[in-house]
Order: sequence, then C-alpha cells, then structure tokens
Amino acid sequence: MAQTPEQRKRNAKFAKEQTARRGKAPQEIKKKQDFKSPISPFWLVILGFVVFGGLGFELISRIFFR
Repeated sequence: MAQTPEQRKRNAKFAKEQTARRGKAPQEIKKKQDFKSPISPFWLVILGFVVFGGLGFELISRIFFR
C-alpha cells in the first residue's frame, strides 16, 4: 500500500525522534508535555460572561433598582 504525504511526514518525524533517542538512558529522554485544554478560549469567554455577567447584572439591579 502506498503512503500518503501525511503518513510519509509522520513517519519521517517518528524516525527522527527515534534516532535522537538511540543510545540514551531512559532518564535522559524527556517527553514533551503538550497540554491542550479540552475547551476552546471562545467557550471560556462565553462561560465567564454567563457566570460573571449574570452576577454583575444582579449587583447593578440590587444597587440601583431597590
């Protein structure tokens, strides 16, 4: 089966990582810790607006419209 360009690119990246590891102790090999948030920044802003915006509107209504 022929490789797609994406597979070829990933295979080259994997081979490069493996050659970099060759001959090193497991303690010397550092893994990248790429943390990716499960929620996008857009939804965080929306959630913050709903929670804190509602709180703000409630405070304003209690202060000015007793």
